Amino acid sequence: MIDTIDESADGNAVIIGSDDPSGALAALLADPHITVIDTCRRQQEALRELTPLPGTDILDEPTSWAYYPWRRSVVHILGPLGFRRLRLDRNRNLISAEEDRQLAQLRVGVIGLSVGHAIAYALAAEGLCGELRLTDFDELELANLNRVPASLFDLGLNKAVVAARRIAELDPYLRVQIDRGGAHSDSIDAFLHGLDVVVEECDSLDAKVLVREAARARRLPVLMATADRGLIDVERFDQDAERPIMHGLLGTVDTAALAGLSSKDKVPHVLRLLDAAELSPRMAASLVEVSKTLTTWPQLTAEVQLGATMVADAVRRIGIGEPLASGRVRMDVGAALDDIVDPLTLRIDEPAPQPAPEPTAPADPLSAVAVAANRAPSGGNAQPWRIEWTADRLNLRLATGYTTAMDVGFRGSAVALGAAAFNARVAAAAHDLTGALEWQRGDEGSPLFGVMSLTPGQAPALAQLYEPMMQRETNRERGSGATIPGDVLDALAGAARAEGGEAHILTTTPEIERAARILAAADRIRYLTPTLHREMFSELRWPGDPDPDTGLDVTSLGLDPADLVLLDILRRPEVMARLAEWDAGSALGDDTYERVTSSSAVAVVSTPGRRLTDYAKAGSAVQALWVTAQQCGVAVQPVSPVFLYAHSDDERRLLSPDHAEALSDLQYSFRQLTATERDASQALVLRLFYAPRPTVRSRRRPLPLVHEPLHG
Repeated sequence: MIDTIDESADGNAVIIGSDDPSGALAALLADPHITVIDTCRRQQEALRELTPLPGTDILDEPTSWAYYPWRRSVVHILGPLGFRRLRLDRNRNLISAEEDRQLAQLRVGVIGLSVGHAIAYALAAEGLCGELRLTDFDELELANLNRVPASLFDLGLNKAVVAARRIAELDPYLRVQIDRGGAHSDSIDAFLHGLDVVVEECDSLDAKVLVREAARARRLPVLMATADRGLIDVERFDQDAERPIMHGLLGTVDTAALAGLSSKDKVPHVLRLLDAAELSPRMAASLVEVSKTLTTWPQLTAEVQLGATMVADAVRRIGIGEPLASGRVRMDVGAALDDIVDPLTLRIDEPAPQPAPEPTAPADPLSAVAVAANRAPSGGNAQPWRIEWTADRLNLRLATGYTTAMDVGFRGSAVALGAAAFNARVAAAAHDLTGALEWQRGDEGSPLFGVMSLTPGQAPALAQLYEPMMQRETNRERGSGATIPGDVLDALAGAARAEGGEAHILTTTPEIERAARILAAADRIRYLTPTLHREMFSELRWPGDPDPDTGLDVTSLGLDPADLVLLDILRRPEVMARLAEWDAGSALGDDTYERVTSSSAVAVVSTPGRRLTDYAKAGSAVQALWVTAQQCGVAVQPVSPVFLYAHSDDERRLLSPDHAEALSDLQYSFRQLTATERDASQALVLRLFYAPRPTVRSRRRPLPLVHEPLHG
């Protein structure tokens, strides 16, 4: 609010409460010469439409009226809390709520209200301060209107008053003090008293030095924008009270010394301050013509607005304590436009994804068994195994080099190894071989490996799964929501049970929605945890990626073009860091929630025990269910949460130090929902649904080892 309500003060607005006991409001409303503007009801409606909804202290706040004597108008507005909340709503989250509270306490002085007018208005418009002090001795002239955002109605008024009026019409609650004297030695100390930041935009070199000497004595930072090639000066006297003024560019000259210099003698100092060698050619040439063919040096409103933008950002940084060093920097718009880049020259026309070729089985049985094992699913398509085979035996070793943070204790890798073992048994049966698989705890080279001895024999139930197993795929499309028949669900559960696992399948809408909320919350944590976020995006493979045989092809994610573009934001760690700082990012789990709730069912496969061998057995149960689903035309996508393989608080803290407690709560809720026994290990979570088959299947690393063919 303006410092006084005296109507004779040209820049002042008068705030009157709706319950004004003095009768001033009633008199204004009854005066036929006063224009009344009342949009307050719409303001109140807009306030109630904000997200999140403001508290009752704001919603129930009494309204006010702002009287503008120079316009002979009175405007009905929200109270101060609601007014600021609604007016600055679009600042969020570019300025956080806590930063807004800090900035509302900031007191900024602006000296020189030509360029300073644009700066003061930018500070007010962005809500970057709680108090403004404006000073200028000069009056607005017609020649100022090429860069000062005023009007013909303001000609002849003091420039500080013109700026204050415009700010009052933007925000009558913002405290503004006006000084018509400008920067003088007898008033500068009083002007600077109590300020936090000084913006200096004087034309006089003497005044520039005077302001800085006084600001340095008070340890106040000084900012200045120069309207050529976006030059801004920052002098942090609040951090270094011994710093020479103007970065030492004036040498040892002070105000007293400058006062004795002629205008001609001041020119070298001015050119040093302007950084003459870096002036734009037009500005440099214009300086030669000053007092010849030009009245004074030229300025453009675009450059003034650019300077206002830069100063406003510098004030924001000082106000909220972000790093800002002393020095000067240019933001040269002209140079940037000279280097303009045509996106058409950068665009890569990506061919439409083609259906993946059907895998071809090798001629000899042992190679076919190994290839089938290699087709097993794994987290992020990491393929954490080493497959070795001889004439009558297949070895599956867990390869620890492909682990991630989510693969706690290699448990996820053990699940993948178990799926590979199931594939091998199916392929062996299809080639009239039987294999008894024996899991071992491993050695120093691998924490787990399985040995399958192959002999001639028949296993028709497994053999009939060969084609569905080789066609097995991950489908990340949204489901139709169609109900899966009971006999199919029974078949899926029976397949897992036959491999020693237990499948708990959620089929009701409330169960699926509850699971979706838990999985979405876990995915949000995955995004907001730096290690998990980095690993998640390291799994993605974009067109032209040099390593397409691992990871997930982005074209297989079931995303529309808009969502694919969104990945360019979601993959940025600094964006996730900001969301984590705000405790925000609830939308990060929306995609998971939507996909899970579009499903017909959610299956959780578990097995008793917590050893790696138990997880491997569970992996075989997962694959048996998955292949059976493929056989029945049911699409499958793993949606396993971050907490899946964590057994303790320590392991959850290692997963996500800042979200360990939340992970514990989510894991408890999920195990309760899925009725998982306390000593059982959950191996994988799968969404089950009906949808078109995907056009892209994950590729595999080629098997590098030579083997001996099976004889007899």
